[in-house]
Amino acid sequence: MTAPALVVLAHGSRDPRSAATVHALVSCLREMRDDLRIEASFLDHCPPTPYQVIGKLEAEGVEEIVVLPLLLSSAFHARVDIPAVVDEARGRFPQLRIIASDVLGYDDSLLDVLDRRMRAELKDGRVRELDALVLACAGSSDSQANAAVARLARLWGQRHKLPVTAAFTTAASPSPAEAVLQWRLEGRRHVAVGSFFLAPGVLPDRAETTARKAGAVAVSRPLGVSAEVARLVLLRYGVAGLDLLTLAAPTPRPQLVRTA
Repeated sequence: MTAPALVVLAHGSRDPRSAATVHALVSCLREMRDDLRIEASFLDHCPPTPYQVIGKLEAEGVEEIVVLPLLLSSAFHARVDIPAVVDEARGRFPQLRIIASDVLGYDDSLLDVLDRRMRAELKDGRVRELDALVLACAGSSDSQANAAVARLARLWGQRHKLPVTAAFTTAASPSPAEAVLQWRLEGRRHVAVGSFFLAPGVLPDRAETTARKAGAVAVSRPLGVSAEVARLVLLRYGVAGLDLLTLAAPTPRPQLVRTA
C-alpha cells in the first residue's frame, strides 16, 4: 500500500524569503523520506494553492493525502482556515481521502534550533554576556496559544539560567521592544531576543528592528530549515497517516455500465 502524499501547507507571505524557506524545507524532507510524495502549498500570497497541488496529485493517481499546516500556533489559522481548506478539498475531490495533521506546535525540540541560531548571532555580534532573554513570537487573540508561548519561554530560560519574557509581535503584549525595555529598566543591559518564527518575513523583521532600537544586544534569525523542524513535520504526518485509517471511505468513482 502506497503511503499518503504529504502536502505542506504554509501561510504564505509577500516576502519571497518565506516561500524560499518552505521550499527548502520540502527539499530537506524529500531527502529524509525519498519514499514519500511531498509538495509545498500556501494559503495566501504565493502559489501554488493547496487545491492546485491536490488536483495535480489526484490526476497522477494519488489516493490519500495528509495536509500538514506549517504553523507553530494552533490558534485562528489552525482552527478556522485549515479545516475550511480540507472541507473544500474533500468537496472538490470526493474520490480522495484527505486529512489534516496537527500543527507543528511550540515543541520543546525547537529550542535546540533556537539555541543554534542564537549562538551564531552572539558570535557574529561578539556578544559575550547576557543577563536576560526575550522569546519573540507571533501573538494571538487565543489566550491558550499565548500561554503555550509563555511555557516555552520558561523552558528556554531554565536551560540558560536566565530570566525570560515571552513577547508577541501582534494581538498580545508585551511586544519584543516593550519586553527589552522592561528588562533594561530593571537594570539588565545585555538582553537577547530569540526569534521564534519559522521563516523570515514582516513579523520577524519588525521584531528585530524594534527590539534592537529598544537596546537588545542580539536578535537571532528565524528557525528556518533544520533537521528538528523536518523531524517534527514527519512526526505530525505519521500520526495523521494513522488517523486516515479511521476516516470514512471516499465517494467511489462512477462506473460506466455497458449495455448489450
